[in-house]
Amino acid sequence: MSGPDGAAETGPPPAGSGEAPKGSGDPPASPREYELAGKNKVVAVDGVKVKLQIWDTAGQERFRSVTHAYYRDAQALLLLYDITSKMSFDNIRAWLTEIHEYAQKDVVIMLLGNKADVSSERAVRTEDGASLAREYGVPFMETSAKTGMNVELAFLAIAKELKQRAMQPLDEPRFQIHDYIESQKKKSSCCVFS
Repeated sequence: MSGPDGAAETGPPPAGSGEAPKGSGDPPASPREYELAGKNKVVAVDGVKVKLQIWDTAGQERFRSVTHAYYRDAQALLLLYDITSKMSFDNIRAWLTEIHEYAQKDVVIMLLGNKADVSSERAVRTEDGASLAREYGVPFMETSAKTGMNVELAFLAIAKELKQRAMQPLDEPRFQIHDYIESQKKKSSCCVFS
């Protein structure tokens, strides 16, 4: 997952980015310029293992030039903002604009408000995050990287959507990521902060 107002992409690093998949043994071409954090995560979806490659820009402006290449190759993007930072939330529109300009048209996008564990320091209302997500037609939830709240749910929902797109025949009903997230949040009161 990405840090405040960042984008975490799933998929291989773009050609020419200087990045190698984590664990490949190949160092990045220019470490000072492109120190993006890469990690692999395997998620089990209905008995099928889905491998996610996660590249974290942590919302740092110095990565803006390479994120365009990452967007082109990404199958899914998790866009995070810090609920304790209004500026972090305000930057999300710029990230969404770039995603719509550079990413594949069918890229899966999810908006996540992080640091839900520190709601006493909240600067962005849950309703504002949900409203922005509706405006862009993307699923939304609040998470806590610290406590793990909704983190696995976010990855599982993305993995389910990607698996469905890759394996489900066109004549079968599509997986509804919005409905899935809402049903899972309602199942467990541990994962919802108000």
